[in-house]
Amino acid sequence: MSSFDDSDAFAAAASLSLSARAMAARPMPYLDGLNPAQRQAVEALEGPVLMLAGAGTGKTRALTARIAHLLTTGTARPNEILAVTFTNKAAREMKLRVATLLGQPVEGMPWLGTFHAICVKLLRRHAELVGLKSNFTILDTDDQLRLIKQLINASEIDEKRWPARQMAGIIDGWKNRALTPDKLPATEAGAFDRKGPALYAQYQTRLRELNAVDFGDLLLHMITIFQAHPDLLGQYQRWFRYILVDEYQDTNIAQYLWLRLLAGGHSNICVVGDDDQSIYGWRGAEVGNILRFEKDFPGAVVIRLEENYRSTAHILEAANGVIVHNRERLGKTLRSVGGDGHKVRLIGHWDGEEEARWIGEELEALSRGTRGIDPIGLDGMAILVRASHQMRAFEDRFLTIGLPYRVIGGPRFYERMEIRDAMAYFRVVVSPDDDLAFERIVNTPKRGLGDKAQATIQKLARSNGVSLLEGARLAVDGGAIGGKGAKELKTLIDAVARWRKLMLGGLQPIGPGDADDDLLVEEEHTTPKIGHIALAEMILDESGYTGMWQADKTPEAPGRLENLKELVKALELFENLQGFLEHVSLIMDNAQDDGEQKVTLMTLHAAKGLEFPAVFLPGWEDGLFPSQRAMDETGLKGLEEERRLAYVGITRAEEVCTISFAGNRRVYGQWQSQMPSRFIDELPQTHVEVLTPPGLHGHGGMAASASPVAAAMGGATLHEAAARADVYNSPGWKRLQTNTARPGLRQPTEARHMTIDAEAVSAFALGDRVFHQKFGYGAVVSVEGDKLGVSFDKAGPKHVVAGYLVAADRADDVPF
Repeated sequence: MSSFDDSDAFAAAASLSLSARAMAARPMPYLDGLNPAQRQAVEALEGPVLMLAGAGTGKTRALTARIAHLLTTGTARPNEILAVTFTNKAAREMKLRVATLLGQPVEGMPWLGTFHAICVKLLRRHAELVGLKSNFTILDTDDQLRLIKQLINASEIDEKRWPARQMAGIIDGWKNRALTPDKLPATEAGAFDRKGPALYAQYQTRLRELNAVDFGDLLLHMITIFQAHPDLLGQYQRWFRYILVDEYQDTNIAQYLWLRLLAGGHSNICVVGDDDQSIYGWRGAEVGNILRFEKDFPGAVVIRLEENYRSTAHILEAANGVIVHNRERLGKTLRSVGGDGHKVRLIGHWDGEEEARWIGEELEALSRGTRGIDPIGLDGMAILVRASHQMRAFEDRFLTIGLPYRVIGGPRFYERMEIRDAMAYFRVVVSPDDDLAFERIVNTPKRGLGDKAQATIQKLARSNGVSLLEGARLAVDGGAIGGKGAKELKTLIDAVARWRKLMLGGLQPIGPGDADDDLLVEEEHTTPKIGHIALAEMILDESGYTGMWQADKTPEAPGRLENLKELVKALELFENLQGFLEHVSLIMDNAQDDGEQKVTLMTLHAAKGLEFPAVFLPGWEDGLFPSQRAMDETGLKGLEEERRLAYVGITRAEEVCTISFAGNRRVYGQWQSQMPSRFIDELPQTHVEVLTPPGLHGHGGMAASASPVAAAMGGATLHEAAARADVYNSPGWKRLQTNTARPGLRQPTEARHMTIDAEAVSAFALGDRVFHQKFGYGAVVSVEGDKLGVSFDKAGPKHVVAGYLVAADRADDVPF
């Protein structure tokens, strides 16, 4: 530094007060190693700041360093900083990191925590302003449902048609939008059979009478208090001189309004987030909060953290190539500091089971380092699925080959509640003496059988030395149980007997309660035997179990129904129900040592914030990913959130990222052709390597670059290259050409490539009548190259490839 610079700096320092000079002289090790963008974010203390932090860009480090800087420079005292996170774990980590940066424990930061934790403290101070006492109770979900059920019954509403869980979800949605009963818009009047607004008002009144709140009230009441008492709001605006918010893209409207109110006095608010990782719209998160930050806080400084410390360049360029197709985004481009690395790997498979087999082999190969990639331990590999029902194929495969795995964010497939319930029904049909299974199903779904009725069944069974099923029959026949419960129980008992007859066909046990199924006689009028798959579907439908989840309006219900469909699909691999149940019992009895390395299996939503050296992203097919339900419910907004989910999935990978799709999947028990995800062809080709399957094209089992394959195909799109490299050269495709028994697809007269060409000119036009082997007759309603939208007469709207259709007037001439 020149002498002029030295004297200038000396003069500037001399102009400061003694205390300021002493503060400025304190060491600031937390600034060491920060890149320019991170340091700017740390030092820009005054006014609104948006830290737009991409995946793996060190946003947590920058956020905690900013808190340390506020404290070290004396800009704010600990109790003047409001730091908000979404989870208690994140709050603990933030406090620990700040303490590590400062080299001493962080004391006196009472306002560092989650939205709910902070609002509890505030509400206890001012509870009387909303008609509560300071010792109010916070209801859990069960208590909330019990209260809503009481109100529904008092209103003489049929709870079977309008369940309490649905009303709880509606109320939660209103509170997420900061809507009190008196502020509900007219468009909400039809909610819950037009009784929703009145029930909401009754629910809030009852909560006050009980001196209780639910979680949604914690924010809602504080918003109400601040809006009604501006003097109190002004006091907190002066106290919370600096506000910091993590994961701002995940805030809902109520959280947004609460923050706006508190920051209104000074605008010293710093929010950290990534609009490209906003993936929780289905639970109330509003990506618009971060998109309009500059409008909400004029003069805001936007600092983009784009240097990625997690993933290699090829992975980041692939993620950038996908997310750039979203319209609603602020825009940023991640740059890797770790070199090019391996290209993103892409492969197509014949079906979901083949996909699971290949990934299982690939996991073992990567762990041995036989793919031209340094060995990666099983703990460093993850499979991220779009929907939980996809896990079943992988779990079955891993259990079969003895590959240890863990499921994050939920139980393993066969340990899920709905799967255990369904299998309990199957067990009772296969073995009527299975008392544990009968106990599980006797009141699931609800049949009006309380603890007293079930105790009566237990007592009769023990005293007569028979099974619980037979004890239930004795209870009904002898009048030991009466009313609705007796009627429902008799229906269940008779149904089990009928299902068992259908399973066994014409063979029946000699007498009631006889457990020896080897002693069988022919009935005079035999019962026709039906297939075990059809029987399983019948059991779930006639028992009311499927209907129970169809009536359930909670966010979890659709996933549970998908899992039940996947369970029925799993039966295809077995000859009967008994063989399937034995298989599940055997494979689940494989407890692994806790210290053993395991592959991680989880959903994409659960993976946010995590990272792995190797990531597999299976099931990239339109309808599955992007989710058809998301697109149907929210249109373009839903598609863009699905694309952000794809971006999150790719950026979880540090070194190796593999994307796969299947050409065919079982849907509702029948084979259906799948279209590769539209996200696949948004991947930049220069950063993607298309794999050929092991043993094909003379590669001796090694994964190979698709460049010679792609060249031979004359510049095919990525999904075409992947599909042709595997799906239509695989043993499965060859089997299809000779196995006419396999349902659901046309039997090709030659090896055709049923891939989608968006540029193709379709042979069909809007309104044309067409025929499909599985879906029957229908009319074309949309045309996108080879991809047609067809409204089938019986199957409803579907998207299919044109090659699977024929003109309706030629349907009789086509040999399927």
